Amino acid sequence: VQLVESGGGLVQPGGSLRLSCAASGSDFSIKTMAWYRQAPGKQRELVAVITSGGSLTYANSVKGRFTISRDNAKNMMYLQMNSLKPEDTAVYYCNRYYIDYRTRDFGSWGQGTQVTVSS
Repeated sequence: VQLVESGGGLVQPGGSLRLSCAASGSDFSIKTMAWYRQAPGKQRELVAVITSGGSLTYANSVKGRFTISRDNAKNMMYLQMNSLKPEDTAVYYCNRYYIDYRTRDFGSWGQGTQVTVSS
């Protein structure tokens, strides 16, 4: 599966961005997908999860501000980010969700998209 993230950029605190993830493969619709992020000097962290049925899970740090969604017909996933804070600054990645994501070898990642929140 190839994953291509886009939509990042520089935004002021309180601003918004919408990230997109384009996925290849014919079985995208049945996969539980997730957004992850990695800030400089920090481990990659889970941001949000969406199941094939549309169930949503968010990290406490983004709950109420971020919204994950998907369009299975287009093999796309999105992350709407509102009320951005400087601590949201990171490279954002999309990938499948695994319960052992902290230690699992995913095999491959996309290039990610940089989000920088700064005044």
